[in-house]
Amino acid sequence: MLSAVSRFAAVSGICVSMLFGAAQVQAESVTISHSSGQTEVPVQPQKAVVLDWSTLDTLAQLGVTVAGIPSGNPPEVLRQYREGEFIRAGSLFEPDVEVLRTAQPDLIILGRRAQGKYEEVSAFGTTIDLTPDPNDLLGSVERNTLLLGEIFGKQERAAELVAQLKASVDELRALTAKQGDGLLILTTGGKMAAFGKGTRFGLIHDVFGVEQAVAELKAGRHGQAVSFEFLLEADPDWLFVMDRDAAIGREGTAAAELMDNELVKATSAGSKGQIVYLDPASWYLLDNSGIGVMQASVDELIKVFSAAAAR
Repeated sequence: MLSAVSRFAAVSGICVSMLFGAAQVQAESVTISHSSGQTEVPVQPQKAVVLDWSTLDTLAQLGVTVAGIPSGNPPEVLRQYREGEFIRAGSLFEPDVEVLRTAQPDLIILGRRAQGKYEEVSAFGTTIDLTPDPNDLLGSVERNTLLLGEIFGKQERAAELVAQLKASVDELRALTAKQGDGLLILTTGGKMAAFGKGTRFGLIHDVFGVEQAVAELKAGRHGQAVSFEFLLEADPDWLFVMDRDAAIGREGTAAAELMDNELVKATSAGSKGQIVYLDPASWYLLDNSGIGVMQASVDELIKVFSAAAAR
């Protein structure tokens, strides 16, 4: 029987070696290529430490619980990790090497925030880096889901999740193609930044198909600082707003309060009631890089655009 990776490759017309390098699936290990190299990984590891919320989200959708997690408070979507005897192996940015040395995990998984620690962490156990490709976020989520399914013996479930997400994205794109342009705004500390194509939040355009209201936006990691006058001049049909302060639990002016002014109300989005407040944990903390949160984001936007189409 074909593995989930092989089935995906066959359907997509992509050879397995393009997905994971020259993958050699054996009874006990699989050799894969990932964002920081190529590694032979044990199949169905018994003591896995995952220092990435997005990977934990995907594993939760696969029905997998791991031994070690980041030390911070897990987001609501991962509330099962808020209590229990889990190895607390450092922050998303700074793995605790002493904890890893003592724990001796048989697999360590890093994500974007700890990518720079890959070489250091690799000294304490088999390590892979599942940092997504910002220019192919959907493809990265799909590949990482299949990869994790292969490692943890959940191939069929992984293939089901990928197929569901692909179908949902197609449904969403069919809706967004007919409903005007949009602009994604992040709010923090009473200030705003806009994010366009090719940025960490650019999937609203790159993947979900919303036409970008402003052709040229700064593509830096922190977006382009903007004002309410900028929003009025851009005049998007849709405003997608993400509250960073809410995401990180910091006090500040709530995004909805910040958007409640006459300039925003005068935009097409404001006048049509088409301001969408995105889930801050999914979009900011998990970067929509787990298959569970990306599916939830797509499902929510399908509801929003379906309701607008019905008006």
